[in-house]
Amino acid sequence: MQPQDKLHAYEPQPYVELTHPQWSKNATIYEVNIRQYTPEGTFNAFASHLPRLKDLGVDILWLMPIQPIGEKNRKGERGSYYAVKDYQAVNPEFGTMDEFKSLVEQAHELGMYVILDWVANHSAWDNPLTINNSEWYTKDHNGSFQPTPWWDWTDIIDFDYENPQLRKYMTDSLIYWVKEANIDGYRADVAGFIPTNFWDTVRFELDKIKPVFMLAEWDARDLHKKAFDMTYAWELHDTLVDVNKGNGDASTVYSHFAHALSAWPDNAIKMNFVDNHDKNSWEESMFARHGKYLNAGIVLTVTAEGMPLIYSGQEAGLDRPLAFFEKDEITWKAHPVGDLYKQLFKLKHKNQALWNGNWGGKMIPVPNNNSKAIFSFARQKAEDKVFVVINFSDKAQSVSFNETIQLGEYTEYFSNKATVINADTQLSVPAYGYKVFVK
Repeated sequence: MQPQDKLHAYEPQPYVELTHPQWSKNATIYEVNIRQYTPEGTFNAFASHLPRLKDLGVDILWLMPIQPIGEKNRKGERGSYYAVKDYQAVNPEFGTMDEFKSLVEQAHELGMYVILDWVANHSAWDNPLTINNSEWYTKDHNGSFQPTPWWDWTDIIDFDYENPQLRKYMTDSLIYWVKEANIDGYRADVAGFIPTNFWDTVRFELDKIKPVFMLAEWDARDLHKKAFDMTYAWELHDTLVDVNKGNGDASTVYSHFAHALSAWPDNAIKMNFVDNHDKNSWEESMFARHGKYLNAGIVLTVTAEGMPLIYSGQEAGLDRPLAFFEKDEITWKAHPVGDLYKQLFKLKHKNQALWNGNWGGKMIPVPNNNSKAIFSFARQKAEDKVFVVINFSDKAQSVSFNETIQLGEYTEYFSNKATVINADTQLSVPAYGYKVFVK
């Protein structure tokens, strides 16, 4: 063996081994709550919204679970999407399998992609697997079925992933929907409750069929290696809420990214959000959580590294928690939040600096003389650049910068004003405000 061959073993290798589907390079994602979306609460009724969502700038449609819901120990009248009674069937509340396939086809015709929420960790109490394959479930000290320990999930019971037959069944079911309905991937519910090597195998099998996109409801680094394209940016959301509550400021936001961008693999994609079904259902509305900083948070979640999420109704100014176990229809109307997302998604699609993973530019901090109030950063890829300045305070601020990456000629995106940023530039940013300079 030559000396250079010995050294090869010590050369750094890419941590993320999977390949993101090409169509995800500048994608946005939208979470669909079918039950609450329309008076009918069906696939066909939701399909009428597809052109509007395409115009909004949505690329990936994540549908909350569409399988039949268990009746035994059901919570509320309608029950939880996440209490699955049959992994290879459609909830008749929403429509038929053919109607679901038609929805997927219509989304594809508009250039959008569809991923399904998948509940692999647990099932409903009355799933037939409990009778035919009871050994696939964990048992309590009395030998009885049990919910996931320590949680109040009384309408579901926990699977045992030490059982290889369960792993095969669940993998085959995931394959089924990709082959049968031509879906484009999955969002994995509580992905970290399940061994990572299960998900590694699933991704390998699905990619044999077509390039898929996988989102984990978790934030573990190792999930990115072979299984998942994207995980949740939970800590970013909580940091933004802390700012609104007075428990943080711009320096707290800076500290978040200093940690997150050092800890995560370069080609890992984080899902950025100010709302999702968990936060909306079990906490407060996005307006209550983020207050007057909501728009600043939206600007940050779209322009920072990661893929931005919209939850059903955000674009219409959803200002209340939606009931989780009952019918609770969204009221649709034009709203400034939707206008803001549409503007930002248009920029994300065309400016390579804002693209996802290694297709986009890394966030480069731009230190400033007002770091308790102002968070500023730049991203650059090829000839494209953005310089973002956000005021995380309740007062107008003046700020200057101590870097060089931000220097140059720009157009401020929201005012459409030509701007030159030079070494002695001082910017004024209104309370709760932001400026996005685009090159």
